[in-house]
Amino acid sequence: MRRTITGRLTFTGRGALSNPPGRFDLQKLEAVDDGWYLEDSPESIATTLEPERARSVISHNDSPDIPFEQSINPYRGCEHACSYCTSGDTPILLADGRTRAISELRVGDEIYGTRRTGWYRRYVKSRVLAHWSTIKPAFRTTLEDGTTLVTSGDHRFLTERGWKFVTGAEWGRARRPHLTTSNKLMGTGAFAEPVCTNDDYRRGYLCGMIRGDAHLGTVDYLRKDGSAGKSHRFRLALCDQEALVRARNYLLNFDISTNGSLFQAAVGSRRAMHAISAHSFTRVQSIRGLISWPTSPAREWSAGFIAGIFDAEGSFSQTVLRIKNTDAEIIGWIRECLRAFNFTFVVEHIHHEDRKPIDVVRLTGGLREHLRFFHTVSPAISRKLHIDGQAVKSDAPLRVVSIEPLKTMRLSDITTETGDFIANGVVSHNCYARPSHAYMGLSPGLDFETRLFYKADAAKLLEAELARPDYVCKPIMLGANTDPYQPVERRMQVTRSILEVLARTRHPVTVVTKSALVLRDLDVLTELAGQGLASVAVSVTTLDAELKRRLEPRDASPQARLRTLAALSAAGVPSGVLVAPVIPALTDHELEGILAAAAAAGVRWAGYVLLRLPYEIKDLFTEWLAQHYPERAEHVMSLIRAMRGGRDNDPRFGSRMRGTGPYAVLLRNRFRIACHRLNLNSAARDPLNTALFCPPAPAGAQLRLGL
Repeated sequence: MRRTITGRLTFTGRGALSNPPGRFDLQKLEAVDDGWYLEDSPESIATTLEPERARSVISHNDSPDIPFEQSINPYRGCEHACSYCTSGDTPILLADGRTRAISELRVGDEIYGTRRTGWYRRYVKSRVLAHWSTIKPAFRTTLEDGTTLVTSGDHRFLTERGWKFVTGAEWGRARRPHLTTSNKLMGTGAFAEPVCTNDDYRRGYLCGMIRGDAHLGTVDYLRKDGSAGKSHRFRLALCDQEALVRARNYLLNFDISTNGSLFQAAVGSRRAMHAISAHSFTRVQSIRGLISWPTSPAREWSAGFIAGIFDAEGSFSQTVLRIKNTDAEIIGWIRECLRAFNFTFVVEHIHHEDRKPIDVVRLTGGLREHLRFFHTVSPAISRKLHIDGQAVKSDAPLRVVSIEPLKTMRLSDITTETGDFIANGVVSHNCYARPSHAYMGLSPGLDFETRLFYKADAAKLLEAELARPDYVCKPIMLGANTDPYQPVERRMQVTRSILEVLARTRHPVTVVTKSALVLRDLDVLTELAGQGLASVAVSVTTLDAELKRRLEPRDASPQARLRTLAALSAAGVPSGVLVAPVIPALTDHELEGILAAAAAAGVRWAGYVLLRLPYEIKDLFTEWLAQHYPERAEHVMSLIRAMRGGRDNDPRFGSRMRGTGPYAVLLRNRFRIACHRLNLNSAARDPLNTALFCPPAPAGAQLRLGL
């Protein structure tokens, strides 16, 4: 059945309420009745299925916060009808000085473009007006300084001689201005990779921030009865909430809680100041220990210290990046840490008659080095990272060294207000390609749930890839993007055929699913598990059947998933529960209950993933919230933004799966405490065995006599 709600048509058993315009068109669709969900209404949406011809079935992952390097997705699209899901590469310069992969951009995002003013083209802020992707032959352009750019041949870059396409010809129909090895591109060159944010980085950041701008001390005082007492005080007061929130979270990471307060209200043009504080002896002593000078600073500590002292005492304006301080010891550490990253700088000593002399450390090297500073050490205060008005000029060696053709691949592109953007440090024009050039794609709404594709020759392709002489055996994840046990798997058996190939070759595999259908393949999984070659994770979002019907209308019930975990555990298949996605103010209160129920079912390990809302999924989810939970929709989204740095989605590696901020820290602590109580994750998981791998014979290979 379907019903009309606020002018929209909704369909029984589907998660999305609408079907936003698809990026690509599909043809030759075959209707399929998979027998999994009975809908007699002629107005229901039928599932369609089409074979997808692929050259390869193994996808490779380099994200540090996903625990696998290889995966296979037997299906494209997902009939489970959940109201969430996910999937890029070239870094784009954002308006706050940071970077984000182009595939993670969305309409309305503020980035940097350029505009000609007088003699120079200058960096100006611009907005993303459109975002799309296309499948085209790709080319890798390599520059003298090592910068690499993967684009279509129709893409254009700004050179010292104007805009030029990546490829072209000197005559004929393909004649057009194009790159040659005599061209130099305009910009700063490749963006630097950020230093890892680990405990060393956090200690360094806190050391720089607290030593630079906090009050930390112990004061003697007389009590009313005349006895001596000691007052222990820590206070950090800032106008910039970004740095204050980071410092507070980093302290929480070391189990040091602080109190937040308004330190000074806004007056006239002066901004409000907020503060965090602590007054116990234990906390103050712990903070003293955290910010003590290291005997041999790690690279991460040095980056964190520079970021912290820059947030506390630094400035960037008028093309000058400087850090000031009156403490000679702190200046010494700034110099040492800058040298650790090969930054060049000068120190200016300013003498004052009426107050302490001050030293000013000024970074040299121009915008290229300033951006390398921002991206390497990652300061928190975004207002200090703006490059508005700076001229597009650089001494970076950006001469074109080579242009190599690559295979056909999916490429992302955007349209901006200025008609250009900064791609990996190079000025890049809006692409010539349009969405009409696309090969194939799906709407993120109802199309995603009802138009499925399956890897027709998955088993055959997998055997060919495993037989390659250069193949290195690493565990394969089944179901990284969409569930490998789609309802149509009952008769298509694509996942089953993949598991049979892995069993024959004794190749390790991990399965992630929401479906009880995984028990159909218990024979193969048990065989693999007996050799240390398999594990299964079942995701559970909620134990509330009614919420499940709204949130995941075509998924297995919570009780069926728990029975599946129990059956897997009883059969000796290492199994775990994935509490995913955790939705604040909707499902997060069930975290402990889900873990307890899974532990009772015999699971050995657990994990969780915070709700992610990339691309258009944000609009689909907010639409679903407004329909089903209007009274709490705004509260849910406000909590999500609080854990995503004020945005609906945070695509950054390291934070995208768990979130940031106090609420995310609380969620992480609840998970850790519950797992400890239930004896989950109590021991390191044994890695899947890769030593038994026996590659299949290459196609067409002949048997050789052992003479």
